[in-house]
Amino acid sequence: MSSTRTTKATATAHGELPDASGPFGWLRALGPRGRRAFGGAFGGYALDSYDFFTLPLGMVAIAAYFGLDKGQTGLLTTVTLVVSAVGGVLAGILADRIGRVRALMITVGTYALFTVACGFAPNYETLLVFRALQGLGFGGEWAVGAILVAEYASARHRGRTLGGVQSAWAAGWALAVIVYTLVFQFAEPDSAWRILFWTGALPALLVVWVRRNVEDAPEATAARTAAPERGSFAGVFKPGLLRVTLFATLLSTGVQGGYYTLATWVPTYLKTERGLTVVGTGGYLTLLISGAFLGYLTGGVLTDRLGRKKNIALFAVLSAFCILAYTNIPEGANGLLLVLGFPLGFCMSAIFSGFGSFLAELYPTALRGTGQGLTYNTGRAVGALFPTLVGFLADSWGVGGALVFGAVGYGIAVVALLGLPETRGRELV
Repeated sequence: MSSTRTTKATATAHGELPDASGPFGWLRALGPRGRRAFGGAFGGYALDSYDFFTLPLGMVAIAAYFGLDKGQTGLLTTVTLVVSAVGGVLAGILADRIGRVRALMITVGTYALFTVACGFAPNYETLLVFRALQGLGFGGEWAVGAILVAEYASARHRGRTLGGVQSAWAAGWALAVIVYTLVFQFAEPDSAWRILFWTGALPALLVVWVRRNVEDAPEATAARTAAPERGSFAGVFKPGLLRVTLFATLLSTGVQGGYYTLATWVPTYLKTERGLTVVGTGGYLTLLISGAFLGYLTGGVLTDRLGRKKNIALFAVLSAFCILAYTNIPEGANGLLLVLGFPLGFCMSAIFSGFGSFLAELYPTALRGTGQGLTYNTGRAVGALFPTLVGFLADSWGVGGALVFGAVGYGIAVVALLGLPETRGRELV
């Protein structure tokens, strides 16, 4: 069967409408089953984001409660991201062996359980362990959800469809900021950070919905189960895929090193070096998150039009520029922080929009979960060293000065693109 006939058959099986044009044509093109898969992946990633941000938003209160220095607080984020590499690899292998939906439910249930457990931690060491275990689920959810949706999406719309899934991160971030602001307004800091962690139980409701309503793409399931080496860890290091795996990991390291440096330390920077109140910090983050949401959607469109590599390179350069500008605004000019927060959020989020489609297109169906889970989350773990480095340097450089290492991460990402092929328009096989 020709590629064209295969594409048409796949579109028919997914319930694709003849007219897939217009702003929401990509969503109509998914068909009923694909839209339910999109809903499950979107909800999972939004709540993944929500549970992640309970830590950086509550970090100042946690540090005061346990008497931590900046290095110790940075380690809480680092251990989450390092262990997420293990979780991402395991989830990817599970996705290839037992299916995307089952793996999605396992990851969501895991990060929800241990986020709640963090709220009961009696000391710093226990909190560190619970946060590490939370990373197991946190690391796997994005890769599994992105693959689930990618296998329903057409090549024409895959970039913007996965950009839509990626925008869920901003939605979860926004929800976390709203809940954080309310909790810290009505509860004392010593108990407020615990309450914030306890609200991380919300994803349990999503697991029930996903189990009842979402299924794997039939064509992808058939291709995956027919392959003898499905879910093979060694398979992604074979000669035909070794170069892709190494450079995709380096790309993920650079982009996530830059991103998590900002996500972890901007709230602390606004409070400790800019003197903003809880409500004030929430106001500044509103602009940052609004920019992030629109950045995800815009990046999704551009990754289909410009190509995966050009979209990532463009926003890596712009993100590095925004970091340098954001952290060098003079004292007394906090109004400029508000203005610059929007483009900062826009650029550092638009760069991620192409990741779901790009990584999915780099690997065959039988190894897609393993390859995507490994490269994305190993990059996340290595990139986690950036927030820790900022934490240890903050006492001497200041948080704002140390944030410059985020720009270094984006430079690494641009270099990594030189070793990867362009995959726009590639059919998943």
